[in-house]
Amino acid sequence: MPIAVIDGQPLHYIDQGTGPAVLLGSSYLWDRDMWAAQIEALSQQYRVIVPELWGYGESGPLPTHTQSLDDLARQALVLLDHLDIAQVNLVGLSVGGMWGARLALLAPQRLNSVVLMDTYLGAEPEATRQYYFSLFKMIEDAGAIPEPLLDVIAPIFFRPGIDRDSALYQDFRKALQSFSKERLLQSIVPLGRLIFSREDILEQLPRLDADTTLVMCGEQDKPRPPAESHEMAELIGCSLILIPDAGHISSRENPEFVNEALLTFLANHA
Repeated sequence: MPIAVIDGQPLHYIDQGTGPAVLLGSSYLWDRDMWAAQIEALSQQYRVIVPELWGYGESGPLPTHTQSLDDLARQALVLLDHLDIAQVNLVGLSVGGMWGARLALLAPQRLNSVVLMDTYLGAEPEATRQYYFSLFKMIEDAGAIPEPLLDVIAPIFFRPGIDRDSALYQDFRKALQSFSKERLLQSIVPLGRLIFSREDILEQLPRLDADTTLVMCGEQDKPRPPAESHEMAELIGCSLILIPDAGHISSRENPEFVNEALLTFLANHA
């Protein structure tokens, strides 16, 4: 995988295919594999860029001065400059949508289109924030994700009825288990705190271009329920697509539906 040094740390990314550029922003606790089906489908017609989050895959630790989602948006802009990409179509899922929307607000001239998937631009509800912070404290104290927490955290990302013996579930559970103490303390936990203490920017959403923005959400997304996506789509004035048989990582739970929706949208906007 190619590398860009950003804020003093190596950021690894996928750069596959040719054509108009599509930047895929990943979810917290997932690496580039969450986009495997989309990379395969989109790279037939587009240049697909997938940066790994700090502390994931082969990317380095969270840079010292990264303190907000605005910093993640700025770092994505640095990556686009590094790749000499003037304009990009952004598809951001979860935290990828959180920094993706901020990138669109920061540098609208750099984005042809924006797809916000399973994400929310409001602040984290206080009860949820405190709950996640309590999990981070447990992880920090243990220097690992303790066994009992694996089956607390993993189900959050899938529809309630997922087969827990399936490869999708078990592979993710193993990925959570495999994080080193160093990665957890240097990147995963601080990044989580940064994400879940984010500022509310809902009032800025009407600044996004309704004609070139799309909101998508898994019908059974628990951490980012469809009601939040309805709220954002109304504020932007754009279309909303609900993804059947999918929870938070809709790109993995219903890849065929997601691919078709993205290819249709990009055909009209890329």
